[in-house]
Amino acid sequence: MAEEYITVGKILNTQGRAGAVRVLPLSEYPERFKVNSRVYVSLRGARKLMTVEKFAPHQKYVIIKFKEIPDMNAAEEIKGGILEITRADLFPLPENTFYIFDIIGLTVSDKTRGRLGEITEILQTGANDVYVVETGARPLLIPALKQVVKEIDLPGRSMVVDLPDGLADDEN
Repeated sequence: MAEEYITVGKILNTQGRAGAVRVLPLSEYPERFKVNSRVYVSLRGARKLMTVEKFAPHQKYVIIKFKEIPDMNAAEEIKGGILEITRADLFPLPENTFYIFDIIGLTVSDKTRGRLGEITEILQTGANDVYVVETGARPLLIPALKQVVKEIDLPGRSMVVDLPDGLADDEN
């Protein structure tokens, strides 16, 4: 089986003359970029493993200096690159919590209504996430709540829900 890579950041620009880059973190764990951590830089079909030499948070970005990038000219070459890690490098999550990229694509079935569709997007509303399920008609919005989501089977790529009355009735 081919190695799976997960995107954790995007290199937006160079930062200073020493070869650092400004990165938009695409991870809830920016601490993953700590000194001596390793990430893949993927750009134009090539992927290279690099080691973080320096790391500093800066507003909504992080500034990273890689050991393999000696100066601003070399940093210019990786501008636009995507930072990736392997699944083995993911931080473990608390029980009954899942990574968004694992939930996208799950087939959703209701206990009484049968197959509803596939999750295409997750809206992060603050109170709770909302799963957008493509049904073939109008998308169905399902709240990610324990009383609604009854079972998540990642290996089986499925989710079982028990929709409250009125939620699925709107789709007809």
